[in-house]
Amino acid sequence: MIPFNKPYASGKEYEYLKDAVLSGKISGNGKYTKLCHEYFQKKYHFNKSLLTSSCTDALEMCAILQDIQPGDEVIMPSYTFVSTSNAYILRGAKIVFADSEAQHPNIDASTIESLITPRTKAICVVHYAGNACEMDTVMALAKKYNLSVAEDAAQAIDSFYEGKPLGSIGDVAAFSFHETKNIISGEGGMLAVNNEKLIPRSEIIWEKGTNRSAFFRGEIDKYGWVDMGSSFLPSELQAAYLYAQLEEMETIQNRRKAIWNAYFEGLTSLENAGKVKLPSIPSYATNNAHMFYLVCNNLEERTALIAHLKKDDILAVFHYLSLHDSPFYKDKHDGRDLPNSDRFSNTLVRLPLFYELSDDEVAKITHSILQFYTQ
Repeated sequence: MIPFNKPYASGKEYEYLKDAVLSGKISGNGKYTKLCHEYFQKKYHFNKSLLTSSCTDALEMCAILQDIQPGDEVIMPSYTFVSTSNAYILRGAKIVFADSEAQHPNIDASTIESLITPRTKAICVVHYAGNACEMDTVMALAKKYNLSVAEDAAQAIDSFYEGKPLGSIGDVAAFSFHETKNIISGEGGMLAVNNEKLIPRSEIIWEKGTNRSAFFRGEIDKYGWVDMGSSFLPSELQAAYLYAQLEEMETIQNRRKAIWNAYFEGLTSLENAGKVKLPSIPSYATNNAHMFYLVCNNLEERTALIAHLKKDDILAVFHYLSLHDSPFYKDKHDGRDLPNSDRFSNTLVRLPLFYELSDDEVAKITHSILQFYTQ
């Protein structure tokens, strides 16, 4: 069976893990955590980077830093993972779901303004498949209505909007290093803070609500509990694994892009024949090859395609189910139809894409899909 994903290790991960263990400090915020922070701040110009145990943790930090209070409204796409909405639900917010674009699962920025009310506090965009949302519109609305913006950049490492790194545009952003992402640490995530006013509080929240980071920098003579927070730091083991991956960023990205391009070239004939839709990359966005997906014509076709691939020992999977229609939230949703989100929920299928996927395996997967649509 060709798996949907296979975690990658360059080899240095084991060396750095051993080094972290032998250093006598594996609890977090040590040598490798600091190296990762410096890497992201230098390469992508985030004002502050803080590794977290997961992207979910980073999103929860975003919601706290955005000062979300019970009754506040937060606008976000319905087509996303539950972590995006849970971060705000935990603060007592009301989620106002927006539809996707017709040609891409990203939030339809043109619909956001109609959803803003006096209770709207924030917008949270999701850069699906690592492709940028239309951020000029989002940021202009945020300025007009005095709203905070978070970027769920879980899938968007090393991707850009009009030359700006994703995660560097909103007030705050969250990244994922889960084993299914381009750059991994097993679990793991990162908070990027771009609004300088939020940086001091971000460190406090990150350190369980204490000013411990300032203490270790010698800025204060003792530390204590000064705000809310939680244990958001990852261990040095996660950071060590991650740093080895960051050193191989270019190599990993080049291979993933080669696989993505091979899929696109091999399946373009199906799109030209009107059989499927291939990923659409907006002109303002770059492609970080996080994901390759097809959009089928209906749910039955997608179900049959996944079954066909499985018979050929290929594991392909669908993705999100619209959150506005979920068992938890459908009674809280305002009743608006979100047809594009629902369409992607029913028709999008993701193909295997990982560093060690061979050219022969890509060819086999492509051939199997072509065979399905010509039988």
